Amino acid sequence: MSITPLDSIRRAIARRNGVSNPAASRDGAAKAQGGRIENGLFPASHTAEELARIQELSQRNAGGPDSSQATRRRRERDRKPGPVRRTVNAWWNRLLGAVYGGGFSMQEAEYEEHATSRDYLWNTLGTAVWGMAFPLLTIVSTQLVGAEEAGKFSIAFVTGTLIMIACNYGVRNFQVSDIDEKTSFASYQLNRWLCGALALGCGLTYSSARGYDAQMATIGLGVYLYKVIDGIADVYEGRLQQADKLYLAGMSQTLRSAGVIAVFSVALFLTRSMPIAAMAMGIAAIASLVLVTAPLALLETEKSRRMSLREAGHLFIQCAPLFGALFLFNLIESMPKFVMEGALAYKYQLYFNALFFPAQGILLSIGFIYKPQLLRLSSIWANPRKRRRFDLIIVAVMALIVVITGVCAAFMAGPGIPLMSFMYGLSFERYRTLALLMVVAGGVTAAIDFIYAIITVLRHAGDVTKIYLICFAVSVVLPVILINLLGLMGAVVSYLAIMALLLVLLIIEYAHIRQRIERDRNPYGA
Repeated sequence: MSITPLDSIRRAIARRNGVSNPAASRDGAAKAQGGRIENGLFPASHTAEELARIQELSQRNAGGPDSSQATRRRRERDRKPGPVRRTVNAWWNRLLGAVYGGGFSMQEAEYEEHATSRDYLWNTLGTAVWGMAFPLLTIVSTQLVGAEEAGKFSIAFVTGTLIMIACNYGVRNFQVSDIDEKTSFASYQLNRWLCGALALGCGLTYSSARGYDAQMATIGLGVYLYKVIDGIADVYEGRLQQADKLYLAGMSQTLRSAGVIAVFSVALFLTRSMPIAAMAMGIAAIASLVLVTAPLALLETEKSRRMSLREAGHLFIQCAPLFGALFLFNLIESMPKFVMEGALAYKYQLYFNALFFPAQGILLSIGFIYKPQLLRLSSIWANPRKRRRFDLIIVAVMALIVVITGVCAAFMAGPGIPLMSFMYGLSFERYRTLALLMVVAGGVTAAIDFIYAIITVLRHAGDVTKIYLICFAVSVVLPVILINLLGLMGAVVSYLAIMALLLVLLIIEYAHIRQRIERDRNPYGA
């Protein structure tokens, strides 16, 4: 029997790998004799293992099914999935199990309660990522599509934030403190979905009243969807906090915010279309609510009582004062931006918000410091013997605000402006003075936030409504005058002036509240 060229190649390969006198059969037929292989070409001295080795080497060199690529694919199949993939697979299986197993509320919870360190870590991370979403998205927008398009996105985001506040309706704190569940979670859900529908309707009405073109209206719709979903998700995250699983709420908020940032950035990078990126952001938010936030709350908390229209309606009445104060404050804060939209080009929206972000950092920093201590402050205030200690804490926090504001101002006077110019790809050198004024405004805003929280601790939050109404009236008139006279400078100056007026009025009102409390406690005192 003649030896083919392929047989010669196989013999050479076998000799190179230390196998003597190999041969290959053309038709592959073999006979087993006492554990040996013999077919006329392979001598009986070769074992089955040796023949398998020869054939494997031949196929590898010939690019057959055992080639390096096939081996690599087989190893990838056999490799264990990573932690992220395992988590996603486990969560997906749990969702499918809940869908086909009688509902989410029928499943057993898997995560522990009262994990204080994780609560603090994930809540802080969630709040930080959520707070950084707006700055990061404006930076991405400016770099990819320019200042004008980024300005359109900025004003849509400002409007969307007001829509989110309307959707929240100030219910979160009321819900979390409802430990005895006098109002069912189903009623909280109904209330929030109604608020979300009304808030989204108001947003679309505002877009129509503004006379937005198709591009701006689409940008607004995408952003409004995201912020409404942000507000609706808050009721489910509040449920997790109510069940002493705040860290799960923080995880949900982190995932939603990070997902929105990623989807928006990728969509804008691929399409260079702001409307498409905005709509992608809204769709990503909806997906996070449907696939993560709502199922997580339903799986990890006890089944709720049936919803009640009376309970849901009562929430509108009970939370109206707090909602009014929060909405008015944010409306006052946003009025210069709304006036700018009608008087200046959209790119100035970007400049204003970019200058405001360091100021927002002051507000977030102070919030991280004092908000976890509000319960402790309440307990200190409840003891009349500790009132002096209560006052010292207030003075200390106000002093800290001054220090942080000074540090931020020094940073902006030094490397801050070049860093902003690098991040946005725009020159901010001519806005150095405005940057410092905005930092001062940030310190004032942080002080306002803290003083209002203290007034809330004293259970006199309703007393400040008239102050907000006064400042709202000023915010309607002053920005119109200054922006038309000074442009962007007028917007920053009017914002600082309004915030300074609000702080002064709040401090005066706080002093009056303390006087009334002391007089009620000791009517015969001086």
